[in-house]
Amino acid sequence: MLLLHSIHIYKNNRANYPTANRVPLPRSGAYPTPYRYHNSGMTARVTFQRSLIVRATPHTMVGRLAGKNAVVTGAAGGIGLETTILMLREGASVLMTDISAAGLERAIAKVQEVVPQHDGRVEYRVVDVSKESEVEAAVAHLDSWGGLDVMFNNAGIMHPKDGDSEETPEDIWDLTMNINVKGVWYGSKHAVKSLRRHGKKKGSIINTASMVALVGAATPQLAYTASKGAVLAMTRELAIVHAREGFRFNSLCPAPLNTPLLQDWLGDDKEKRFRREVHFPTGRFGEAIEQAHAVIFLASDESSFVNAADFVVDGGLTKAYVTPEGPATEAPKNLGS
Repeated sequence: MLLLHSIHIYKNNRANYPTANRVPLPRSGAYPTPYRYHNSGMTARVTFQRSLIVRATPHTMVGRLAGKNAVVTGAAGGIGLETTILMLREGASVLMTDISAAGLERAIAKVQEVVPQHDGRVEYRVVDVSKESEVEAAVAHLDSWGGLDVMFNNAGIMHPKDGDSEETPEDIWDLTMNINVKGVWYGSKHAVKSLRRHGKKKGSIINTASMVALVGAATPQLAYTASKGAVLAMTRELAIVHAREGFRFNSLCPAPLNTPLLQDWLGDDKEKRFRREVHFPTGRFGEAIEQAHAVIFLASDESSFVNAADFVVDGGLTKAYVTPEGPATEAPKNLGS
């Protein structure tokens, strides 16, 4: 089944509106389960559609992504929602996808609350990224917008039953690979097809990996770690293959974040939490908004010479040996929460 919700924004001449009244974008709701899909794609059939007319109030509308069309998977919360908000602020049009219809409804309500005025349009659709037909349909939906420019393959899971080589059940391994690896493959594949179909001379594909693919840990989530290592390798290969076409591929490598995905997984286990938190030089987990800012850079033309990068945003975690003492640094506020 498909759920599609669209908000059409009537674009005004930016010279005619003030630059000081823009409302910051909100964050979305929590993940439906401890191992929720960050992004997903279900074949879309319109079940309802709403239109909203707004006046543009530019304040933070700097337009780094003006005129660009983006698909964000896993957009119902966390990095995906924060990125959607920032993309809209920067002038992009965004199709939000996730496996959770309820999560998307909460997220779109948050977007409307935090960014009631923006240049582009925002729509959402339920998608299971492990199903190629649904990912293909989501990307094709942007054909009527002028074609895709940015693909953010952010959907993924971290299952509570994922442990070491002896503990991880085979079905959990397969589920993790189907979403975290196949989902990125499908998104990358159909992004390239769309870019070619529309004769685009440049495009940006950003794939969410993880810093766990760069270092070892004695607190294993073997399937998750292996899946993110696969994302790094796949992204590098695609970046080189498509470099002369102007299509850039980069991996985002977040550290553990204060998002429902990780926090639900950690639960009330203080020892499990401390074993991770102690390694941060900053003394705290990262926030989704800190990853989203990196995605905006990678999506924009400012990063035109950044390709095949493992873009690490981890607060120095992967470079630390003995961490400092003292209070943790202040965390920025997420927009969607």
